[in-house]
Amino acid sequence: MKATELLQHTKHRSFNIPKRPWKFYQEWNKALFFHWELEPKELEPLLPQGLELDTINGKGWISLVAFDMNNIGVRSVPKLPHISDFHEINLRTYVKRHGKPSVYFLSMEGSKRSSCSILKMISKFPYQHANIKRNDYSYHSQNTKQNNNLDVEYRLGDYLNYKDETDIWLTERYTVFQDYRDSLIAYDVHHLEWPIQTLNVKKLEVHYPKFDKLLKNAPNRSHYSKGVQVLTWGKRKLPIAHS
Repeated sequence: MKATELLQHTKHRSFNIPKRPWKFYQEWNKALFFHWELEPKELEPLLPQGLELDTINGKGWISLVAFDMNNIGVRSVPKLPHISDFHEINLRTYVKRHGKPSVYFLSMEGSKRSSCSILKMISKFPYQHANIKRNDYSYHSQNTKQNNNLDVEYRLGDYLNYKDETDIWLTERYTVFQDYRDSLIAYDVHHLEWPIQTLNVKKLEVHYPKFDKLLKNAPNRSHYSKGVQVLTWGKRKLPIAHS
């Protein structure tokens, strides 16, 4: 789908797309979602000043998302072959700023060193390199620097004909934040509503020492999506003191 057509589909969003031109294109494909429900007091200490924990039914959530990042490019510039395609894992929680539902990244890992280095420099997101391998039914990752390990075996289930309020709350987020020095970095994104399938998890071992207390139980929800095309606007730098 062309960008002009993507921009015409906005009814699923909770707030309007930015009026300024978008800057980057990318695809988030073959995504595995694992979601844990937690007490707000377990997540609030992880947030930088300026962001408020978002909750649903009085609970906060943390999600591990393992997917393929594809076809990264700058608008009107050819795709960058050395960094455009790699496997990515991010660990995120859900936040608000000025009432807008958003995402805050706790951890980000990529399978290409060059991609991690360049994207970390450009975006200020906390990319680290991990050895990641995947096939149609498994996803394996090891980050030796942080001693992070992920080992997943799965099968795909049926498409969800109905998404409940929590499914939508967890997946339809159109601003992402990261703290950087004395500021918050914000990116606005746009994509179609995630197409979601059920995920039959045969094996799931998650070991992220920094977050093991939050990930110690089985996920409360698991999803799979074939993916979405994504438009991203240039980063905004926001003073942390402005909450």
